[in-house]
Amino acid sequence: MTQKILLYGINFAPELTGIGKYTGEMAAWLAARGHQVRVVTAPPYYPAWKVGEGFGNGYTVEVMDCRGAGAPRNDDEPDPSLRAKRGNPGCLVVYRCPLWVPPQPGGIKRLLHLASFALSSLPVMLRQIVWRPDVVWVVEPALFCAPAAVVVARLSGARAWLHVQDFEVDAAFDLGLLRGKLLRGLVAGAERWLMRRFDVVSTISQRMHQRLLAKGVAPAKARMAVNWVDLAAFGVEGDGLPRCARNDSQPRHREAEGRGDLGCSGYRVQLGIAPDAVVALYSGNMGGKQGLEVLADVARLCPEVVFVFCGNGAGRADLVARCQGLANVLLMELQPVERLPDLLAMADIHLLPQRADAADLVMPSKLTGMLASARPVVATAKPGTELAKVVQTCGLVVPPEDAIAFAHALKSLAADPELRERLGAAGFLYAQENLDKEAVLAKFEADLQGVVLG
Repeated sequence: MTQKILLYGINFAPELTGIGKYTGEMAAWLAARGHQVRVVTAPPYYPAWKVGEGFGNGYTVEVMDCRGAGAPRNDDEPDPSLRAKRGNPGCLVVYRCPLWVPPQPGGIKRLLHLASFALSSLPVMLRQIVWRPDVVWVVEPALFCAPAAVVVARLSGARAWLHVQDFEVDAAFDLGLLRGKLLRGLVAGAERWLMRRFDVVSTISQRMHQRLLAKGVAPAKARMAVNWVDLAAFGVEGDGLPRCARNDSQPRHREAEGRGDLGCSGYRVQLGIAPDAVVALYSGNMGGKQGLEVLADVARLCPEVVFVFCGNGAGRADLVARCQGLANVLLMELQPVERLPDLLAMADIHLLPQRADAADLVMPSKLTGMLASARPVVATAKPGTELAKVVQTCGLVVPPEDAIAFAHALKSLAADPELRERLGAAGFLYAQENLDKEAVLAKFEADLQGVVLG
């Protein structure tokens, strides 16, 4: 059964990280499945905190034909914009609305940034009422968008679905972006009231699901909708591992000068990294929740390891400054999503720092790609958190913001290729069983249909 699905959120493709990446992939997948999909969003700006090249900061409409080259054509109109107006499936219509993008976000600036999009997108959302969507799906962040999503859903007869990627209210106060006991009580109360207005509230991890229940979401309305990874992009060979998952301890790959994935990951050649070097990679957003400060200290304590820090964000300049004079550190901009498997294959070990006060408020989206690359992970997390629970089966977990413990864990993995291989294989198995894109989105589609049918 095809549906009319309205997606609403401040982040969307072609953003390369976080919410924008996942919402963009989900929208394209649903449209390719034959659903009529509309998206109300902003121009891409994250994580660089500036509007992306080639995009204006105004009202625009984009129409994309998401049907694959071999997909059946049941209509005779090749123009996707005309097909979208006729309501034909396979078309994705994206409405972009202007917003204020502060170069250095934080505190009140971040609130004004989010509010600017909520206000500019409101008239566009209200116009969707006449389209009569079946489902209005909105993602948090930004919770500022939730009221408009509820109003449009109620006035159009649609089901309202809130998806929580980050608990932004809790994170804002716990990370010190907002302060004040009274203010926190007022904002948290408004959040709980808003959540109860939705027909479905979903989130991405078990601990975050428990937090939904603690905030008053009825168990019948609370759901899991995890993030995913496109395992097909990594490729799987005869032994069940991705094609780039070989390390230098495997004799059958000695033809690549001791580095089985050198041909698969040209990044090592591009960056001038020796074939036998041990590479530790951080790739993703460089923001406040990541606790990136520790990485420079770890690099200083591990001169025998090559560190590659790939990403953009508000915290990048500080990380660059901390790494001044470190010959074993290389820095890169975010890479195109189609090269993500090769980028991740460059690493022997993935780095996943996170601030202690962000525990169980977010589940780092970058973890999915790390696991799919069949490489071990060193993560900073408190014992008992969901991040620690996942990573301890496929890597090493150390206390947050403890550079010495982080360096010790990294050194132990760098010195033990067999342990790296074993932990990496365990991570890939976890990704296969829990995070495969096709399986995750097929379940989400079934949940959507169940919500519409009531």
